[in-house]
Amino acid sequence: MRKLGAARAILSFALIAGIAHGQGSAPGTLSSRTPSKSREKASPAKAPSESPPPEKNPAEKPKDAANAAGTEEPIVTEIYADQTVFDSAKSIGIFTGHVVVIDPRFNIQGDKLTIFINKQQNEGFEKAIVEGNVGVVRDRPSETGGPPDHMVSRSDKAVYTPKDGRFELTGNPRVQQGLNTNVATSPDTVMVLNDAGQLETHGPSRTEIRQDPNAASPTPKP
Repeated sequence: MRKLGAARAILSFALIAGIAHGQGSAPGTLSSRTPSKSREKASPAKAPSESPPPEKNPAEKPKDAANAAGTEEPIVTEIYADQTVFDSAKSIGIFTGHVVVIDPRFNIQGDKLTIFINKQQNEGFEKAIVEGNVGVVRDRPSETGGPPDHMVSRSDKAVYTPKDGRFELTGNPRVQQGLNTNVATSPDTVMVLNDAGQLETHGPSRTEIRQDPNAASPTPKP
């Protein structure tokens, strides 16, 4: 077991555990990525020759496609906390004290974060559990093509599974989507934020629908 007392801990999961969703092990540094073909094409043009250019071998195409796939950048997740403990024997990481998680797909805050790392290589982590004053922010694509709509949730506990991208919220969960808010009315109610930015509620709840008073009302027909 290793204990770090630093004021904050920053993890790049894609570099440590390879959790880039099917991208495999990420390079040690971004500079080690394969140069793009566009740079090669930017070289000065040569004078045309009378002889036709040699034909490309079709067998080289899969190799070029593999190089292009290798240029994809890994998904990087940053975790800030007051204290961090890694237990290699149990394959878990525990973060406590003002925990903040910044990810391109969501933001999380809470009092405690426990990550269960998959022991198999390139499989990333199995799940993450956030406890105490949990807040989750996830964007939902706008139906009108505008900026994404923010989904902000509060709960006592949240379980995130990267395999399906779902957040399971328990302990008096409530989720706000724009002007509307869904509030649990039973301690057994469970709310789920799926990967598409949709909300699923299992159990009794109350939905508060608000209307913007500044929104233009439709003109009544005669």
